[in-house]
Amino acid sequence: MQGSRITAVLGPTNTGKTHYAIQRMLSYRTGVIGLPLRLLAREVYDRIVAIKGPGVVALVTGEERIVPPRAAYWVCTVEAMPDGMGCDFLAVDEIQLCADPERGHIFTDRLLHARGLHETLFLGAETMRGAIAALVPGAQFMVRDRMSELTYTGSKKISRMPARSAIVGFSVDNVYAIAELLRRTKGGAAVVMGALSPRTRNAQVEMYQNGDVDYLVATDAIGMGLNLDISHVAFSSLTKYDGRRMRHLEPQELAQIAGRAGRHIENGTFGVTGEAPPLDDAVAEAICNHQFRPVAKLQWRNSRLQFGSVKRLIGSLEDRTDDPWLTRVRESDDLAALKTLAQDAEVAARATDGPSVKLLWDVCRIPDFRGISAGEHAGLLTQIYNDLHQLGHVSANWFALQVRRIDRTDGDIDTLSKRLAYIRTWTYVAQRKGWLVDDSHWRDETRAVEDRLSDALHGALTQRFVDRRTSILLRRLKQKESLLAEVNEKGEVTVEGEFVGRLEGFRFRMDKAGSPDEAKTLRQASQQAIAPHLHLRADRFYNAPDTEIDFTEQGGLMWGDQAVGKLVAGSDPLKPGVAVFVDDEAGPDVIAKVQRRLQHFIDRKIAAGFEPLLALKNDETLTGAAKGFAYRMAEHFGIIPRGDIADEVKALEQDARSALRKHGVRFGQFTIFQPLLLKPAPTRLRLVLWSLARDLQEFPQSPPPGLVTVPAAKDAVPGYYAMAGYRAAGERAIRIDMLERLADLLRDKDSRAGFEVNPDMLSITGMTLDQFADLMAGLGYKAEKAERAKVKPARADVTGDPSVAKPADTPDHADNAAMPTADVPDATPQEMPQEMPAGASVETPDAPEMEVFYTFTWGGRAVRPARPTGGDRPRGNPKSKGKPKGKPTAQASKPDSYQAKPRYEKPIDPDNPFAAALAGFKKA
Repeated sequence: MQGSRITAVLGPTNTGKTHYAIQRMLSYRTGVIGLPLRLLAREVYDRIVAIKGPGVVALVTGEERIVPPRAAYWVCTVEAMPDGMGCDFLAVDEIQLCADPERGHIFTDRLLHARGLHETLFLGAETMRGAIAALVPGAQFMVRDRMSELTYTGSKKISRMPARSAIVGFSVDNVYAIAELLRRTKGGAAVVMGALSPRTRNAQVEMYQNGDVDYLVATDAIGMGLNLDISHVAFSSLTKYDGRRMRHLEPQELAQIAGRAGRHIENGTFGVTGEAPPLDDAVAEAICNHQFRPVAKLQWRNSRLQFGSVKRLIGSLEDRTDDPWLTRVRESDDLAALKTLAQDAEVAARATDGPSVKLLWDVCRIPDFRGISAGEHAGLLTQIYNDLHQLGHVSANWFALQVRRIDRTDGDIDTLSKRLAYIRTWTYVAQRKGWLVDDSHWRDETRAVEDRLSDALHGALTQRFVDRRTSILLRRLKQKESLLAEVNEKGEVTVEGEFVGRLEGFRFRMDKAGSPDEAKTLRQASQQAIAPHLHLRADRFYNAPDTEIDFTEQGGLMWGDQAVGKLVAGSDPLKPGVAVFVDDEAGPDVIAKVQRRLQHFIDRKIAAGFEPLLALKNDETLTGAAKGFAYRMAEHFGIIPRGDIADEVKALEQDARSALRKHGVRFGQFTIFQPLLLKPAPTRLRLVLWSLARDLQEFPQSPPPGLVTVPAAKDAVPGYYAMAGYRAAGERAIRIDMLERLADLLRDKDSRAGFEVNPDMLSITGMTLDQFADLMAGLGYKAEKAERAKVKPARADVTGDPSVAKPADTPDHADNAAMPTADVPDATPQEMPQEMPAGASVETPDAPEMEVFYTFTWGGRAVRPARPTGGDRPRGNPKSKGKPKGKPTAQASKPDSYQAKPRYEKPIDPDNPFAAALAGFKKA
């Protein structure tokens, strides 16, 4: 073109070539620039809009079209550059892609035919100098040097990768695997791939650029002019799949990617990582010095197409060239699609004239964004072509259905990525002028769907590959700044606004971490941040009242609902030690303060709960046996079964006993104890101290307060019931103070001849008759069960005549009057069995109602068998002594029990359990 200046601006990456082209374009009234990637086109568009405003800048890519009415500057992908616009300025970036097997023929066509009216720039690598000089007569050359140095640093593990690094992979799986590893070790990474939408890519890059993450994982898409703050580039592989086969990357391809390291005048480094082998010295030196083999062949395809028929179109696309610099491109996807559609009978019938063939070619050029299969892509193109040819537009209903199926933001990364690829197809169709009835509506609609999917994909990528918490904490730790921590009422700890764990008392419970490296970062940041809070908390705890502190039945020490320590055995059972729950990182001052406060608490608790026992132990006026007995009481926490120290009790003189009784010591028939220590609070504490002294792994719990009897466990730890204030007897255990009251009632009973229970006995124990029988058996008695006819008392005259009232000597309650109705299901309170009083009337129904009763004897000695007497139990002579001699009289043969007491040769010891009965047995 006459008067048009053509310049090739050549040089390595980071030379400012693209920036120079933008400046040149904006110096003209109109201009167009072609860029290799949709992502880069969007970046340049945003830069120009920031300078000139959106009203004069157009963006045209395969899937995006923003064309204001007064557009003067056009930013396009190379494939979307408009033909014959006649702009003052034209530029094509990354012109070395003329040699690319896939897209090279597009760049070659622009090199050969695209020109600006006044100035044309081709930007790229210096390897294109020879080809441009040969194919573009009159072209001038401008060489730009790299603004920073590039250095090879060899191989590095990903875990040792420096901050502000980009790790390059050549497959989606490889990119995801690296990003996942960086999330676990470094807090996460941004992900950049060519298949991402500009919106997703920009959101990911923004995370990297603003420092939310320090690492970028990308495909070779970053090599095409994307300007990022990258200090180091690491290759995870040196091979890639180019659509046909796996091949090694050429040195100039590696240099294009490695050149992203370093920005402006800041130097950069590159190397390898993972399974990638180290670079050859010659290759590494070539990359550092930007010295590569010149491009010898450019990919070419005939652009002068003939649309007379499908066959002529295919022939023109397969034309060869004799130019030594050009080589015909291998069969491209659009040509393969054309050949496939040409075999369809309906398509062939429609494509019989020039416009129809040209329309078919336009349809075949729809990229296969979905990448499913050539057959499915061809089926889609067939549907679109038939609609366009028959209706003049794509069916609106069918198009709407396709878009609606994709418009969903649920699913994982792969699902969202596939939907984005699908919507790119429909976005491309919507961008074609006249292909839809309301194309402007569908452009907006498909763009909105793409934006929603892009945002969802960005969110999914961030959620999977970025641990924002670890990333932020790592950055702040590296900056060596004081970390700001907050602890709320629930003990939740946030550092720099990120939740890191909980404070439970004085121990930090770190939030779950995904890897050891992440856990290390969390703990390091957390400990540094919460140290001041632990000191403040220790001060508050030290000044807290005892009411805020408590111990558990397992020996734990609680501050409110938080465990702060535990009791440990000491040299004295009544002086336990304290083990605190405080992290070592809190420091010795915090540990000591918590320890002192807990020791003060438990000492005061013992002093208050065991005041009678401590007064007994520390009484200096006690001497001799009394002093020794006081220590024995202290060793057993104020409760000792009498059988365990029977000899010591016998050895005590009356003066010693009197001195001990002054301290509340009760010498019961079964237990020696201090009644004040049976209260719930001392009992609970006693069991804990006793468990510590016994070195039990699991401490038994204290019985519920207020119960006279509790079930007796067969597997209870020996000594447990005594420490709990109970004595096991049969299936149940009875409280020792109530047992002593029962013993008082039993003392005057004839335990040799046998006796029955009275209401007072049942009232004390709160038991049924059967339960009481089991209890007595546990205490050493033999219980003999029998039945008899139930006797009812005489009823008073309904007129109220006192002459028919019960006799004055009739007892108000018979021995069995307190028997619970549960033992006699049909009984009523008025029908409870009673002894037959004089003058009582007896009902004699055909089947008399029966009652159960027990006769108790001591030690299982034989007694006379009970003789049924119709419920009448005549009493023996209360004045008779000993066993009747000789043949019993008729009256003496009736009773089945005796009330007489045996004769004793010496006074009865009042402290001896059931002394009267035992003495009688000795005489028997």
